[in-house]
Amino acid sequence: MKLNRFLLAPVLLWFAFFLAVPLALVVVVSLLSKDAYGALLWAFSGESYLRVFEWVHFRILFESLKLATLTTVICLVIGVLISWAMATATSRWRQVFLLLVTLPFLTNLVIRIYAIRVFVGFEGPLQKSLNLFGIPFDPFSLTQNEPLVLYGMVTTYLPFMVLPLFSAFEKFDFAMVEAAQDLGASTWKILKDVIVPNLKRPMVNGSLLVFIPSLGEYLIPDLLGGAKTMLYGNLITHQFLRARDWPFGAALSVVMMLVLLTCVLMVVRRVEGRRG
Repeated sequence: MKLNRFLLAPVLLWFAFFLAVPLALVVVVSLLSKDAYGALLWAFSGESYLRVFEWVHFRILFESLKLATLTTVICLVIGVLISWAMATATSRWRQVFLLLVTLPFLTNLVIRIYAIRVFVGFEGPLQKSLNLFGIPFDPFSLTQNEPLVLYGMVTTYLPFMVLPLFSAFEKFDFAMVEAAQDLGASTWKILKDVIVPNLKRPMVNGSLLVFIPSLGEYLIPDLLGGAKTMLYGNLITHQFLRARDWPFGAALSVVMMLVLLTCVLMVVRRVEGRRG
């Protein structure tokens, strides 16, 4: 028992100093005020939280939730198909597919997003190919838009969905799939009645791994969406770095954490309730 406590002590200290203390500081800052130059004033006030629930900020939160949900759903659909194909491939090709999935992690996120931006940007390969084939297009509509932001989000967070699903598919008994095929079940019915019920937990885990960072993402919308796409993460970043309104930015962060916590608890409770 003492050995277990001794081994857990470094982990608890890590969480205390790098998770609990920073979160407590954010909560404290969200309750403070600021002067005209952005300096913090040790005068507690709830004005920042009142501003959070203004309609314009609520609309940005809704748009962020919508984009994060859409990203999660697309990653889930594609991730299930990719993981299924990887698990049923031969051992040699399975290693190749696994390498291709994890290959993006070897490159910095900023470089990957800039690569997408250059590919669709002015004088980029996409626009040059469209000009070569004589296809009319608006060059400004290809560079910064919401579909491009969604594409960047899906390509960035898809490995977070594929890896836990692939691990679960490796342990999956595909004899049940063969039995369903022998009984004449279609691919959709096999997916809905055989695979999904048996892989619900890894699907939920992968969905949370995608949804949580997607809701607070600010780099991808900033580089691929420009001024056309303002999401919650961009709003928080703007308050800290440009507007110098730390209390309001901290209040936005606290509200986002509460929204994430609520969503996670609702999903976990729903899954555990169905299992019970």
